[in-house]
Amino acid sequence: MMSYKTNSSRPNSNRSIEILRGFKLNWMNLRDADNGRILWQSSEDMSNPEIEHEARVPKKILKCRAVSREINFSSMEQLESFRLVQKVYFKDKCIEEWYFEFGFVIPGSTNSWQSLIEAAPESQMIPASLLSGHVVIETIFLDGDFEVSRSRVRIYYI
Repeated sequence: MMSYKTNSSRPNSNRSIEILRGFKLNWMNLRDADNGRILWQSSEDMSNPEIEHEARVPKKILKCRAVSREINFSSMEQLESFRLVQKVYFKDKCIEEWYFEFGFVIPGSTNSWQSLIEAAPESQMIPASLLSGHVVIETIFLDGDFEVSRSRVRIYYI
C-alpha cells in the first residue's frame, strides 16, 4: 500500500482547501471502448469528500473488454502533477487499485481526461448481482504525493 501526505502533515495545509474549493468535476462518462457507445454518464460533482456518492451503472458494462472513462474537470488552482489513485472495494476489502496520471493543470482551466480501463478475464469476473451495492470506488485526488481529497462512490448495477 502506498501512503500519501495528508493535509495535516503538509506545512501549507490550506493548499488542499484552496485546490478543492476551486476544483469541480463537471461531468464523467463510461463508454464501451470497442464501439464508443456511452453506457453511463453523470454531471454530479463526485469529487465532494463530504458524502458517499451513488452511481447506477448498467450491468452490461461488466461484459466489456475495456471501458473508456472520460472526466471533464475545472481547476482554479495550478496543479503541478495531478493524478488519481482509485481503489475498488468489495465488501470493504480492496480488490483492485488503479493509477492515473494527468500531469500539469493550468490555473483557471477546464480539461477533459480520457483513460482506458481493461477488464479482468471473464473467468475472474464477479456477477453483477453479487457486486451491486457492495462495491465502493474510492478516488484519491493528488497533486504529486500531496493528497488533496478523497471521495467514495457506491456502485449499483442495474
